[in-house]
Amino acid sequence: MADNTANSSRIAKNTFLLYARMLFLMVISLYTARVVLASLGVEDYGIYNVVGGIVTIFTMVSSSLQAAISRFITFELGRGDVDRMKLVFSSSIILQWLLAIIFLLLAESIGLWFVNAKLVIPAERLTAANWVYQFTILTFFIQLISVPYNSCIIAHEKISVFAYISIFDGVGRLLIAYIISVSQNDRLILYALLVAVIAIIVRVIYGWYCKRAFEECKFKFQYDKETYRQIFSFAGWNVIGATSAVCKTQGVNILINMFCGPAVNAARGIAVQVNAAVQGFVSNFQTALNPQIIKSYASGDKAYFFKLVFFGARYSYYILFIIVLTLCVNSEYVLSVWLKEVPLHTKEFLILVLILSLFEALSGPLSFSVYAIGDVKMTQIIVGGLYLLNLPISYICLRMGMRPESVYVVAILISLVCLLARLAILKNLIGMSPMDFMKRVFSNVMLVSFLASVLPMVFFYFFPTSDFLTFLASSLICVLGSSLVVLYVGCGKSEREFLFAKVRSFVKR
Repeated sequence: MADNTANSSRIAKNTFLLYARMLFLMVISLYTARVVLASLGVEDYGIYNVVGGIVTIFTMVSSSLQAAISRFITFELGRGDVDRMKLVFSSSIILQWLLAIIFLLLAESIGLWFVNAKLVIPAERLTAANWVYQFTILTFFIQLISVPYNSCIIAHEKISVFAYISIFDGVGRLLIAYIISVSQNDRLILYALLVAVIAIIVRVIYGWYCKRAFEECKFKFQYDKETYRQIFSFAGWNVIGATSAVCKTQGVNILINMFCGPAVNAARGIAVQVNAAVQGFVSNFQTALNPQIIKSYASGDKAYFFKLVFFGARYSYYILFIIVLTLCVNSEYVLSVWLKEVPLHTKEFLILVLILSLFEALSGPLSFSVYAIGDVKMTQIIVGGLYLLNLPISYICLRMGMRPESVYVVAILISLVCLLARLAILKNLIGMSPMDFMKRVFSNVMLVSFLASVLPMVFFYFFPTSDFLTFLASSLICVLGSSLVVLYVGCGKSEREFLFAKVRSFVKR
């Protein structure tokens, strides 16, 4: 019990550090997006968004290996086996370099052909688009070979280091936004180049810190057939899930480009940018939580494992919901103040992608609990297969002449089906009760959502957000009202006492 209390405190501390980082980065990210859109223009911004998406398509294998590496390093840390950690780290370095080389070959052949032959890009911007593509390849290559180092930092729960490096990255991107706003050169090309430079600097910092701080981060060529087999087996099944994720995001982005053009890509890109900033809050919480999920399973503490998964699902939703409600109610005003020029469809895209992120937040701890168990085969086949349906169904919708927003309606419905599928799989794997989850988590968050939304919606009906004062009043009602509902309807008594104790401790400091 004492260990679990210490773990809960560590999760709370790490979450706070990540939130402090996230608040800072969110302001930078949103301001940067505004400057970049104004500097590049809607068309060039859309080109950068869709061309960068081509490179992201190749992440389906890399993200699979990243999940495998992170899982095995954290698992061995939970068991306290330093020798195995060294072996996993060295093996992962070799695997990531091999993968990076394969990625380079595919990106410079198939990917390059697709950019020039299939994307809808104005002829006068094709040269710039090719430069963007090359710099994006370089950026992604650098990020690939950084994965083992990032995984070690998170496994050791050195969240403060992760936060500081991320802040440096955010400040660098702010500087980039300023440079392109005053530059007389081709701003689209310059933007892609400077993003690649920041990625290289961050990679050097990660490597330097890990080699100094962690015993296992000393590369030594080792060949252990069983270790490679385990990592490849785990990653191999993850390819299905990663492929489906890419189809859901970048595949659909390409469909939007082909049916609607780069201006609608810009609208989607802005909505995704806002969502990424907002989702950072819940991803930070889950980043702090996930190592404890793996370690509790590795140590055999099944009761604490279940508690963390249910707790993580509820609080991931609550953290996101408070922000999502505020943005949805005030979306039109926020976009008009934030951007000098708001592309068509941006508001609709934003609301739908935020709703989608709420259901994905519920599924996050469920997905990671499967990673902790290590048996990902059925999850990737069933859930990954369901997510793959996003692409053909979205194609049919656009082909039938439906609005571009229809692709997110499809994604929301599929996300709900995938949530149910994950629950059924976890029941089979470890005996987690789907009914317990529906009663203690899903019905709870739905009740909180309904109760918290009533007052803001009534206020908006009588006082639509048209100026700063109504925006401020509406935001206060959303934040304070939803926070109170979460505390007194969504939380149990022991959870409220824990949260109040943490707040009192922070205030005293």
